[in-house]
Amino acid sequence: MHMNKNYYAVLMAGGVGSRFWPVSTSGFPKQFHDMLGTGDTLIQKTFFRLNKLIPKENIFILTNEKYNDLVLEQLPEIEQRQVVLEPAMRNTAPCILYASLKIQKENPDAVMIVAPSDHWIENEDEFMRNVETCFKACQEDSILATLGIQPTFPNTGYGYIEYDKTSVDKVKKVHQFKEKPTYDKAKEYIAQGNYLWNAGIFMWSVTTIINAFKEYQPTLFSLLNNGLEVYNTSEENLFIEENYPKAENISIDYAILEYSKSIYVLPAAFDWNDLGTWGSLYEKLDKDKSQNAVVNARIVNEDASGNMIRTAKDKIVVVDGIENYIIVDKEEVLLIYPKSKEQDIKKVLQKVKDKFGDHYA
Repeated sequence: MHMNKNYYAVLMAGGVGSRFWPVSTSGFPKQFHDMLGTGDTLIQKTFFRLNKLIPKENIFILTNEKYNDLVLEQLPEIEQRQVVLEPAMRNTAPCILYASLKIQKENPDAVMIVAPSDHWIENEDEFMRNVETCFKACQEDSILATLGIQPTFPNTGYGYIEYDKTSVDKVKKVHQFKEKPTYDKAKEYIAQGNYLWNAGIFMWSVTTIINAFKEYQPTLFSLLNNGLEVYNTSEENLFIEENYPKAENISIDYAILEYSKSIYVLPAAFDWNDLGTWGSLYEKLDKDKSQNAVVNARIVNEDASGNMIRTAKDKIVVVDGIENYIIVDKEEVLLIYPKSKEQDIKKVLQKVKDKFGDHYA
């Protein structure tokens, strides 16, 4: 692997991660926390990983205005020009187009990866080799490429990618993207052998993606392309403040991937987890002999197993007779919640807001 000045990255760092409440809050979302207890926050881990292949000045962070200072504080290697700020929450299509136009103006030969800033990837070198393979394919042809993860069980929490099973090429043509399936559907997909988990990691040349927007989303394209002459100048902010909120709230999946006939997938060779919930974090952490996953805490365990426990550094926690619970202690909030109901944490958060105000959310 070698760095290439035409390689760019756009990290998506605008989400709130409310299923990781009370650690993740709208003022301080999960990508800015050290969720794994490794000493690096998730966005730092993602940045360092991509920097193995992509020059640090070519890594852009897409985020909401209110996280600007957090980004600069956690990534002192970057400059303000690399923090692309959304003045309004608008799903993934508008911000990807905006970043692509900025990058194309700086370097028309750029190929870029768009990746979430808060995922867990086990074999980083393998991941970067896969990215480089896709970058080369995107430089040769006008394709939109994605990485698909080999499914290890019938997961109903991910979307799936169906690809052409007759293909002998490394990067295979995508037939279609499938929504999150039922358990039986997911079993069916796995049995067929040509379905992958959709990790939401995309690669393309700036020219290819901008042309796709021009073709499939002409209204959105002209709205943001109108600012081309002010992008990367001091007048950019004014244009974006005024025009970005007019953009349709649409994901890249529905805006482009639904329509394009030139989408390809590389079945990836690394272990991946989207770290979407406390349960998925539990899966990835080392466990003690009673199968408890512990971050930061020092525990005295009488008869407790299968728990996800996270506290402030070195806090002593005594647990007895508790199984398969999420136990998270944060300054003003303590969550003790069954792992089996983790998908309801969003609803609980709403109840907390209604009863005690937004301050805790």
